[in-house]
Amino acid sequence: MPENHVSLGVHIRLVLTMIFWGGTFVAGRLLAEELHPLTAASLRFILASTMLLTAILIRDKSLPQLNRKQWAAMALLGLTGIFAYNIFFFTGLQTVEAGRASMIIAVNPVLTAFLAMLFFHERFSFSRSGGMLLSVCGALIVISRGQPHSLFQGGVGVGEFCMMGCVLSWSAYTLIGKRLLTNIQPLVAVAYSCSLGAFFLIIAALFSGHLAEVRELSVKGAGCLFYFAFFGTTLGFIWFYDGVKKLGAGRAAMYVNLVPVSGVLLGTLLLGERLESSLIIGGALVFSGLYLINHRPSTA
Repeated sequence: MPENHVSLGVHIRLVLTMIFWGGTFVAGRLLAEELHPLTAASLRFILASTMLLTAILIRDKSLPQLNRKQWAAMALLGLTGIFAYNIFFFTGLQTVEAGRASMIIAVNPVLTAFLAMLFFHERFSFSRSGGMLLSVCGALIVISRGQPHSLFQGGVGVGEFCMMGCVLSWSAYTLIGKRLLTNIQPLVAVAYSCSLGAFFLIIAALFSGHLAEVRELSVKGAGCLFYFAFFGTTLGFIWFYDGVKKLGAGRAAMYVNLVPVSGVLLGTLLLGERLESSLIIGGALVFSGLYLINHRPSTA
């Protein structure tokens, strides 16, 4: 009975984490109205890295030491998953609705699986290939707002391309971490890569001259930053990796499919975004493709 109770708590926390992550698209959309992408991303990860490092200190009483190779890997993670991803993220959300952005980024596992097959020679199957094709078709419908021919006529804006930049950046982050960080705890990798990413973002923001915008940040904007740092990053990753530890990576990762769903629903409820047919049809194709990619046929 106690084990079931603990398991239920893990599932509830994972669902809440996916809602938090879906909410980051709404918070990002609001924050993009007030701050330059470099400023927004810098402030987000200054707060987030401070919170994450503090959480590790409280848990372990000290910060793990890394060798040069591990620090180099952390720098790559910071450049791809933090620096590049968040510049694309906040730039894209200046013009792309929160729900549509979350659905575009839902195609990330597809690109990651394809690149893993291409570079790391992971298992190839017709089921996975069909799932990739299905998900890409769904993503194209979402990106083009139901008019795929517009992709060849300049009908897709900078925002949509930035969201695809997010997908590419996060796929690189995932594969670099999988390849180089076999002996580092996931939460430590997140904290250190966030810290280095914050450093890169601050340098870029200082040179761009946009960091002074923080003096004009509204209460709503400050609330969005806190949401990003605490709920969307610190608490979200702590709960997610607790779920990975107790349920296994495969079962915990399946919850990530709830992120675009919560992003679409929260965008509709909180921002009044329209739930267009292209979003529903494209989303259904993306999720069908993800099912085929992750499906493992039973064996005797």
